[in-house]
Amino acid sequence: MTGHRMGNFIATKEHRRFVEFVTAVRKHRYIGICFGPAGVGKTVSTQRHAKWDKAGPLLDIWGPRDRSDMIAYKALAQSRAAFYTPMVSEPARQTRDNLSRLMTHIEGCIELAQHPERRLPDGKGPDLIQLLVIDKAERLSAQALEHVRDLFDRTGIGVILIGMPGLEKRLERYPQFYSRIGFAHHYRPLQGDELTFVLTRHWRKLGMTLDDADFTDHQAVASIARITGGNFRLLHRLFVQIERILKINELSLVTDEVVEAARSTLVIGAT
Repeated sequence: MTGHRMGNFIATKEHRRFVEFVTAVRKHRYIGICFGPAGVGKTVSTQRHAKWDKAGPLLDIWGPRDRSDMIAYKALAQSRAAFYTPMVSEPARQTRDNLSRLMTHIEGCIELAQHPERRLPDGKGPDLIQLLVIDKAERLSAQALEHVRDLFDRTGIGVILIGMPGLEKRLERYPQFYSRIGFAHHYRPLQGDELTFVLTRHWRKLGMTLDDADFTDHQAVASIARITGGNFRLLHRLFVQIERILKINELSLVTDEVVEAARSTLVIGAT
């Protein structure tokens, strides 16, 4: 249901804008939608905010408890959020059951964080979950959306749907759901100075220093920007190949030729 590999997280301006959006949805208890191209960082930002790197593995593999689980309990008590990714073509009944189970488990974890002396939660804690985030929301059927709307109406928690561009147009076809949307956030790729900042981090990981006054570095940066379009996922994949090519050829500079060689090993569409 979830993914937990966040790598070395970079708090970009887009991530901070996303956090402001999430905070507004949580505070005002609306439904919010977040949309953007694949690979720009929507899921990673959400999991970071929900502390899913600490809590997700425990919730995915629900078994006998261990003392170390208190780390996950405390993370959930701090985030007060549930993160869910539906399966492809998931039936509405399965979505309903999975959400119910997930939220029950989270509520129990939060109770145990708040009352560590208890061996089992009593299920009486009020308002324990403040936010439900559903990733890849395009997978939700019309019936599943109706269940999410009913859950929102009954519990009063904030709800965020995350998906690709066009999600907002699809939701317009469901007036009862659409009328409850209070906030929308367009998650955009890296651009300008922020892209340079992230590339500087990548250069540093390679043991190099990016100099924007150096023509070779400037040319390489321009090629990377053109190839990736500021997409986080493509940047990571491209630099994996750049590092490989540098090592194989015993090179000490990221040049335009190195970038193009790395690009040729990837399937990333037209540039």
